[in-house]
Amino acid sequence: MRTRFAPDSGLTRRMVVTMFLLGLLYVVFVGVLIALGVRALTVLVVAGIILFAQYFLSDRIALFAMGGREVTPQQAPELHGLIDRLCAMADMPKPRVAVADSDVPNAFATGRNQKKAVVCVTTGILRRLEPEELEGVLAHELSHVAHRDVAVMTIASFLGVVAGLMTRFALYAGLGRSRDDRSGVPIGLIILLVSVLVYAVSFLLTRALSRYRELAADRAGALLTQRPSALASALTKVSGEIARIPTRDLREAEPFNAFYFAPALKPGQSIANLFATHPPLERRLANLAKISSELGR
Repeated sequence: MRTRFAPDSGLTRRMVVTMFLLGLLYVVFVGVLIALGVRALTVLVVAGIILFAQYFLSDRIALFAMGGREVTPQQAPELHGLIDRLCAMADMPKPRVAVADSDVPNAFATGRNQKKAVVCVTTGILRRLEPEELEGVLAHELSHVAHRDVAVMTIASFLGVVAGLMTRFALYAGLGRSRDDRSGVPIGLIILLVSVLVYAVSFLLTRALSRYRELAADRAGALLTQRPSALASALTKVSGEIARIPTRDLREAEPFNAFYFAPALKPGQSIANLFATHPPLERRLANLAKISSELGR
């Protein structure tokens, strides 16, 4: 389903390359397991069930986990008004709208496609942002919906799920067994090492794709509203406000960072950029400044 969100050829190339590398890694991984005589069918079935649940129930799972509740236009007229306007500008179906009762200023979008999507904002971000800043955040999240980012990242994470399950299988089922149960390197140890390596590579690939998708969403949202400065202001304000949130509250929100508009981390507490779900704030702001220059603003 096409929208008026600006296409991103760089995103398309990175997505194709990442999916190719993950697919290649998956084929090699399964080949190694077969060569070792491992019956991986159970693991693949379990991983497939997890993938199915994530893909088809992502909207319900995310709302339940983050305490979001759907709101009507009567309950949140300003929020619905902004989303109505952006959806009309983008020529896309309106997603369901939800609010999560949390002081952590943030927003997220989820759902496998535009018809099943939901956009959720926290009460914390509603209190802190001006309307034009909130519009920039919502345009960013609607870009994720338009580009089906949740579906893409769910599929991309499948190999990591398989490798993680295989690691557990190796630890609990066969770490001490050798090929002939008498001598040689334990099969479980080989499975463990291969699974850890595959998980690490797939993790790095999906995180790199996630970071670029955030930059692409920033760009698409800024071009839709034609106000990259408003999105930059929202990013700066949200990041600054997150730094003032109690550490305990941030720990509760941290598992959902991959969904959020901005990661719920205090400055200096984030892990290396290589492992982050989002690009550094400075890079996102530089990206938006470049867009402002292109627009002559």
